[in-house]
Amino acid sequence: MEQLQRIGSIRIKASNEIKASPIGIGFEKLDRGVFTPEKAYDKIAAIGVKWARIQSGWARTEKERGVYDFAWLDEIVENLLRRGIQPWICLCYGNSLYTPHAATYFGSVGCPPIGTEEERQAWARYVDATVRHYRGKITLYEIWNEPDLKYSWRHGTDAETGPSGKEYGAFCLATAQAIHNADPQAKVSGFALGHPYGLEFVADSLTVRGLADALDAVSFHVYTADDARRPAYIRGLRTLLSGTGKKIDLIQGEAGAQSRSDGSGAMRGFAWTPERQRTYLLRGILHDLAAELPLTSYFSTLDMIEALNGVVSDRKSYLDYGYFGVLSADFDENGLSTGSYSPKPSYTALGTLLSIFSDGFSVAELPIEQLVLPSKRLGGTDCPLHEPVTYGFRKGDAWGLAFWEPTPLLTTTYEGTVSFRLSCAAPEQLRLVDLADGAIYALPSDLTEQNADGAVTLKNLPLSHSPYLLCTADFLG
Repeated sequence: MEQLQRIGSIRIKASNEIKASPIGIGFEKLDRGVFTPEKAYDKIAAIGVKWARIQSGWARTEKERGVYDFAWLDEIVENLLRRGIQPWICLCYGNSLYTPHAATYFGSVGCPPIGTEEERQAWARYVDATVRHYRGKITLYEIWNEPDLKYSWRHGTDAETGPSGKEYGAFCLATAQAIHNADPQAKVSGFALGHPYGLEFVADSLTVRGLADALDAVSFHVYTADDARRPAYIRGLRTLLSGTGKKIDLIQGEAGAQSRSDGSGAMRGFAWTPERQRTYLLRGILHDLAAELPLTSYFSTLDMIEALNGVVSDRKSYLDYGYFGVLSADFDENGLSTGSYSPKPSYTALGTLLSIFSDGFSVAELPIEQLVLPSKRLGGTDCPLHEPVTYGFRKGDAWGLAFWEPTPLLTTTYEGTVSFRLSCAAPEQLRLVDLADGAIYALPSDLTEQNADGAVTLKNLPLSHSPYLLCTADFLG
């Protein structure tokens, strides 16, 4: 980047300064009390987060039959709203008052109340009470978490049958109806798919009559080191949902990468570093913005125990540490996230995206052509045609082009050059933003050329595995 002139940095806005953005963050697992939210509220608000996914915690809320204590959840909801962050609630998990085998698992994780009519009715009453309690404050509810995965759909039998699309479909329909009855204005999202390629599970669920009509959205999770799969997952799900004849939105409800290789949970053992986590975050969210998802949520706020298969009688079984957070944490002997919750490189990158992609932008085809020119910097030529990933966006007449070289995240870094020809701005209006750290650069005259036809050639701009944003100055606000 030394060939460019740095002229400033993106001013990262606080949540209260941003009216709207589709970008959110995971604030999960407080139903199990695994971190101290008071140390995290101000930090996520400082980078402009507009949505926070929280989990409702039936077992923590109803400890005596028919008595609902929302005080713990009220504190979380009010603290987020006060800072300009809209919480949305994933309704989960089980409750041993009604489902005995839920007492076995830490947080009653993955024990749906489906075995008896008493369980189903107790769940319906809990959902009704929750939605009525938060009417006017919570606008979006999600039904269960990753019901397509074995850990999250336990029947409590010796021979576990595993997830069932039709079984979940019936559960989802009954829950959606309870939500709509309690708050007709609330939106309902189903599935929270752990495997976004599990189209058979979704298709099987949608055979339950009335389910498609009861849903406003379908949410999915993405845990793969190959970010190029993300657009394909979205296309596959959209194609399937189009067959329902109803407009059902897609929500990306969880996607994250670890910042070190020794973590537990998804993609464990992979060669993650803080820099690779940051690149994963940037690429993934840009894929989702380009797909025009109304909500994309990064997992997660901070490092915490995974505890998806924790057994209450064996503390070691749930002391499995995940390092997905944009904030780092230490851990005490009980697995509680401790320390100062310090920012990682991904924290700044998330704030940069939030401050740029907010308050009204749209996906757009831009009149920009990639060129391959001699590149002295490389001792050869620019990268080949059509090789970089490019996504165009507009804010009125202002525009931005995100681009990067799609190298494998875990094995390859890349530093090359790329050239463009454009007719939508004068050279002095252009800026290049390094989305990794928010640095803003002006383009020096030796990298620009005004053509006789009025077009501008941009020669040998930096191209990296980490995304840049070429834009007009007014796109940055």
